[in-house]
Amino acid sequence: MNPETPDAADYRIVSIAQLEALYGRPGESSLGKETRALTPEYRRWIEASPFLAIASCGPGGLDCSPRGDPVGSLVRIVDDRTLAIPDRRGNNRIDTLRNLIVDPRVALLFFIPGVNETLRVAGRASVTAHPELIRYFSAEGKAPRTVLLVEIEAVYFQCARALIRAGLWTRGARADARAAPTAGEMLRAAIPGFDGAEYDAALPERQKATLY
Repeated sequence: MNPETPDAADYRIVSIAQLEALYGRPGESSLGKETRALTPEYRRWIEASPFLAIASCGPGGLDCSPRGDPVGSLVRIVDDRTLAIPDRRGNNRIDTLRNLIVDPRVALLFFIPGVNETLRVAGRASVTAHPELIRYFSAEGKAPRTVLLVEIEAVYFQCARALIRAGLWTRGARADARAAPTAGEMLRAAIPGFDGAEYDAALPERQKATLY
């Protein structure tokens, strides 16, 4: 069915009231688990996480990007309302940082490998080059150029259903990497004349040399 046909338009959801009529009220625990600061359990969760996705919004639209570090290095918990996150070496597009300069709203999603729950944090972030924070996040003799300071406004865990459905941590459900295009192949499709094979051949060594 074409979603732009008149019949489809008749079923489009355009109001909060329509949504609530379809889904009903959330359970007590779904609302009660949200806090405005880290509980000891939420603190433990973040301390055990090596990976997060960060979403931001700016003049060019929305952005979501990954952040990863060894457990204990991903985030510094400054206090129960503040997180510090290093901006590690990347491609210098700095999409997230550009967005935060204009719009401080941010959302984080933390993952722990093997755990099907995730942890969500919403708040406001600023970008800092504070020397003490820069030194704190130095790794392999290299320091990040900036650090994000996130002021928490809401934190809660997300139930496990999505990751269970995806089988994300199930060895038998692991995707065949050969089914996905390589970085070089994707660049070749986007940039006429780009040598994707050469890019892929050099990528492992380049990643190793520029990880931090």
